[in-house]
Amino acid sequence: MAVSRKSQTALAQSVGLTDVDLLAMFRTVALARAVDERMWILNRAGRIPFVISGQGHEGAQVGIAWPLERRKDFIAPFYRSIATCLAFGMTAQDILMAQYAKATDPSSGGRQMPGHYGNAENNLLSLSSPVATQMLHAVGIALAAKIRGSGQVALTTMGEGSSNQGDVHEGLNFAAIHHLPFILVIENNGYAISVPAARQLATPNVADRASGYGIPGVVVDGSDVLACYRASKEAVDRARRGDGPTLIEAKVIRLTAHSSDDQQTKYRPEQELAELRSHDALPRFRDELHAAGVLDDEAEARITAEIKAEVNAATDHAEAEPDPDPSTAMHWVFAEDWPSETPPAWGFGGGHGLAGHEGDASAAEGASD
Repeated sequence: MAVSRKSQTALAQSVGLTDVDLLAMFRTVALARAVDERMWILNRAGRIPFVISGQGHEGAQVGIAWPLERRKDFIAPFYRSIATCLAFGMTAQDILMAQYAKATDPSSGGRQMPGHYGNAENNLLSLSSPVATQMLHAVGIALAAKIRGSGQVALTTMGEGSSNQGDVHEGLNFAAIHHLPFILVIENNGYAISVPAARQLATPNVADRASGYGIPGVVVDGSDVLACYRASKEAVDRARRGDGPTLIEAKVIRLTAHSSDDQQTKYRPEQELAELRSHDALPRFRDELHAAGVLDDEAEARITAEIKAEVNAATDHAEAEPDPDPSTAMHWVFAEDWPSETPPAWGFGGGHGLAGHEGDASAAEGASD
């Protein structure tokens, strides 16, 4: 099926997009799923050490990221944000390089644990394991954008468990008071690792909290890609107009365990797990595009083949790339170049300064949805 760049079915017209846009969105959702599935295979084969999956989140992530402008706006992702990163300019190769922790990994040069994506070229902030810390980073970027008058929007995303952290209150309160061009996205999959949402929240929705900050709180079906797009487009337009932040809560599903180190069958009922696939955004979006005449069997087969080849090539490339040189392990941990020749006396190692310190470093990390 040949699709004109200006072709607009009724479905595309209803959201102000073209058929080409819709096909690109579908391809990104499908690519994210294929990359994620490959990560699990590599983990089980002993090729990569850890997987924290985004399966079930992809439709919401692509729909919400799509209205933002690449290389202008900013996104502070979280560890399930595979589809978000792909929608915002990273590639399957970039994602797998991070999984393998290769020296040329664009996220961190192999220095972050798997799932800690970031890409300066595409305005994707690097993240850390302590959850919700990205909130304050994104709000700070939104403040800078307002001061500079740059017209940029900053968005951050996290799970509903992370939304209970104090960083979220401080950041959202500050963003609301100052009418910052900011969007908080909560991808609510119902579980903070093994803790169900009913034991995390006293309200049905995280978005109910938005009224306490005097901002819009929107709940959207995370399996409906175009509903997520509409909600995000409205929030982006609002932010760019100077009308302040929005809290979007996408009700998504978690198709896999919390991570490759988790066994969700121990805390999720069998019936619940069996019903998950009926809420999967990937087949739902595919069927919607077929029904609208945007996608047909030939185009779907071509996209599937292209994705398979892309993921295979990305895997081969990541496998072949060199590991980081152990002698560089301390690079970019402490300051290496001081503005003067005399380091300050408050450095480590009896006044030798951070630049000369070769001592042990430790970090405590925690993760939850």
